[in-house]
Amino acid sequence: MRFSVKSDGNWRAFRHRNYRILYPANAASNIGGWVQRIAQDWLVLELTHSGFYLGLVTALQFAPVWFVSLPGGALADRFDKRKVLMITNFIAGLTSLSLGLLVITDTVQIWHVMAIAFVLGLADAIDKPVRQSFVSEMVGIPDMPNAVSLNSANFNFGRLVGPALSGVMIAAFGTGPAFLINASTYLLVIIVMANIRESELFREPRTPGPTTIREGLRYVMARADLFVVMSVVFFVTTFGLNFQLFNALMATKVFNKGVTTFGLMGTIIAIGSFSAALFSPRIEKYRSTKFVIFSSFTFGFCILIIAFMPTFLSYMIMLPIAGAAALTTMIAANSTVQTNSDSAVRGRVMGIYQFVFLGGAPLVTPLLGLFSEAFGIRRTIVLCGVITILAPTLIWFKFKDRLEVPADISIAAVLKTA
Repeated sequence: MRFSVKSDGNWRAFRHRNYRILYPANAASNIGGWVQRIAQDWLVLELTHSGFYLGLVTALQFAPVWFVSLPGGALADRFDKRKVLMITNFIAGLTSLSLGLLVITDTVQIWHVMAIAFVLGLADAIDKPVRQSFVSEMVGIPDMPNAVSLNSANFNFGRLVGPALSGVMIAAFGTGPAFLINASTYLLVIIVMANIRESELFREPRTPGPTTIREGLRYVMARADLFVVMSVVFFVTTFGLNFQLFNALMATKVFNKGVTTFGLMGTIIAIGSFSAALFSPRIEKYRSTKFVIFSSFTFGFCILIIAFMPTFLSYMIMLPIAGAAALTTMIAANSTVQTNSDSAVRGRVMGIYQFVFLGGAPLVTPLLGLFSEAFGIRRTIVLCGVITILAPTLIWFKFKDRLEVPADISIAAVLKTA
């Protein structure tokens, strides 16, 4: 199957054979990942009936970002990305298999879930910066923004199908099979990775010398455009992207719904996110640091509105709108950072981006769980919406005159003039 750049511009990344064969494997893995996320959240609620423990398990899964996402970015600049991804998928698959067997044998305890979530977080924290920087090697720099959009559509297709599938499976069979299904999808990705043609990868010569994390940090700090995007992303993801917590507690404590409805909520969000991902290739040319800031404002207002939805129906109607705003912001941020980074330091930049993307969650999510128990989930959502609006506003006024991309974005030129 061949795609023309001119006639099929919205799908041009599929011209590359490596990208084509990996895309459906990633789709299966994304569906499996969302099946497991819903099952894990529901398992925690079954074991503890506590919003605090729900936040704590989520925090443990995100906590490794603090320790290994930056080294993961350095690995992406130093080692064969394909082989690193095969290893991370193998480790993640083992965690899913272990949790599934514990549930099926009726021996699972909350500490098992916490420990396995932490190990999965370790693998994921290394995987993400490597996977994101691997995109440019599979499709080349010209097609990279398009691949980022298509990857987002892929992820949100999984989000569209996975939560509802998980809800039905849990209601029929319990949570155990959900983890086993996800384990099989990791195996599929490993098989496809083994069949990637290295001769068709767009690898650029590596810069001689050590690939240090400090060098990557200096590069980002010297680039106001990258620093602003990452700062905005930190607040948007830490306070805004808490739909799992919001929906779990709104479903159980406000609307008195069960697991099937909880899964459906994730699917409803994904309708908006998936729609935004499909539309995003059409607005590639508008993506910039300013666009990221504007999108974050929109998302923050959506979160604020959600908090005041009086009925289950009105809450569900707002979810896809918020999902579309969130996804538009994240696609713009990801593609802006990747496109505007020097290839020699892109892995480390994406490691920093991943650190920022999830770095606040391990600390803030348990606090939001406690806040919701003390003051109610609606007030918690209001707080998150206000922060998601105010933080980008302050960042904009601080840096609005320094957002132009430098003519020479190479690491040597940037660090020399910094």
